[in-house]
Amino acid sequence: MTIRNIIGSVLALIGATAAVWSPFRGWYDGRRGRYYRVEDLFNGITATRSDLAASILLPLAFAALVTLIGLVLRSRPLVALAGLVVLGFTVLWMVRQGQEAGSLVVGGDGSGLGDGVALAVGGGVLLLVASVVMSGRRRREALEEPPGYGPTGYGAPGYGPPEYGPAGHEPPEHGPGPDRWDESPPGRS
Repeated sequence: MTIRNIIGSVLALIGATAAVWSPFRGWYDGRRGRYYRVEDLFNGITATRSDLAASILLPLAFAALVTLIGLVLRSRPLVALAGLVVLGFTVLWMVRQGQEAGSLVVGGDGSGLGDGVALAVGGGVLLLVASVVMSGRRRREALEEPPGYGPTGYGAPGYGPPEYGPAGHEPPEHGPGPDRWDESPPGRS
């Protein structure tokens, strides 16, 4: 595992943790993210409180699961997808909340946008940065031996043992070869 993968993995884990922790913090006017229903993101924000399993935590936890799978597989696209899911749902929530409240504000007294939104946005950004930092897996072609190299380990691709020259050529007419052990060299009786 390369240093880039280690740094990317640490960033991805921090980002996923921030995203999953964010619904337990205040999102707007002190209302925690876990009280927003997922369906509110598509139908408009309501005052109805949500169960934890149907809250905005659901897509963020899904993104964390995708992150873990991406880290196990060392897949940069999966980690990036997780970051896009987190940012996408957070931005969608911000649009719906802005429609409901008329505008989004940040107040120093705890009113307006809360630190839960900042955690979600930060977590999504960290996931995207992690996907860029990670080197991912090496390509399968790079792991395989080039054609011509094999268990014998002779020279450049397409060449066999030194006494035979390029692959596909016949062994020399003189001298013993694997098929000519019983024959004597030419010119000798």
